[in-house]
Amino acid sequence: MIKIKTIIVTTALGLVIFCGCKNTVQKTGNDKPENQLDKELSLNIYGNYVSDAYANRNEGYDWVAVSIKKAGENKISLSVRSRADKKKPSCTFDAIFYKQNDTLYQTRIDGKEVLLAIQDKTISLKTKNAADSGILSFYCSGGASLLGEYTQIDGELDPNQVDKTLFAKFLQLQGIGFRITSVKNDSCQLLSIAPLGLEIDNRLENVEIDGRVLDAEIEDLNSDGSPEVVIYISSEGSGSYGDVIAFSVNNKKSMSRIYFEAVAQNTKIKQGYMGHDEFALVERSLVQRFPIYKDGDSNANPTGGTRQIAYELVDGEACRRFVVKQIQEFE
Repeated sequence: MIKIKTIIVTTALGLVIFCGCKNTVQKTGNDKPENQLDKELSLNIYGNYVSDAYANRNEGYDWVAVSIKKAGENKISLSVRSRADKKKPSCTFDAIFYKQNDTLYQTRIDGKEVLLAIQDKTISLKTKNAADSGILSFYCSGGASLLGEYTQIDGELDPNQVDKTLFAKFLQLQGIGFRITSVKNDSCQLLSIAPLGLEIDNRLENVEIDGRVLDAEIEDLNSDGSPEVVIYISSEGSGSYGDVIAFSVNNKKSMSRIYFEAVAQNTKIKQGYMGHDEFALVERSLVQRFPIYKDGDSNANPTGGTRQIAYELVDGEACRRFVVKQIQEFE
């Protein structure tokens, strides 16, 4: 049974808990725990997958590639990129997919379920309902689609041809849209947030970040009829320290930056913190989760359980800010 220790509870908050029960470790004929073998097998899905035309790229053929990276417990980061040296990229797409079983991952786009099926060295992208397959064309141009099969290759994609956009996502809610991209900029990444549909100010916002963009979400967190866009950042290296870049729309006219205090600066929650954050929007709250490290723990082996923080969006004197609402610990 998982023991839950509530440190601060200001209101009853129905949160979706990220973690589940621990698997029972059983021995196999290879004298390795089953969960360790499953982890080793799952690592095989990480890497780059390409469409058939990639083999003929030196003859001028257009191609599309899918890159898969680990994004946390039971989820992956999936990026679709295409050829960009001769014309604009035909397909660009980023999303987090959640594990359903060893051969199937799933995400939701505009309420439609998109599936990633895995078989040997091949993956396929499709919608759960065939009638929804048109959503996979939204992220492509010239009649192309994300729909189809891709074959794994060894090594990196052709650096002279591949689209160098590191992250790209389009989000829309309540008539307001955001086009979010990041690119390499000297020693850091440049994050760009382009709003669409604001009545007065649709200026592009550029933010230099030390790390990479993991994902972005949109929600009306303060129920004022205008959305907030929240972007999750992870530092490079073994620590993977998390950060949040967020903007709030002001009465559908303009947008302003939301203040998020780093864990290392917050005395309420920093005890035992060494990165490896996960973020999600849950029931109009920003939820952050990370492992707790005890003295002597290595970065790869935390033993203190998990801490989960729920933040609410409040109005401050100078700007809106995320404020800790609830802290829970799971052993």
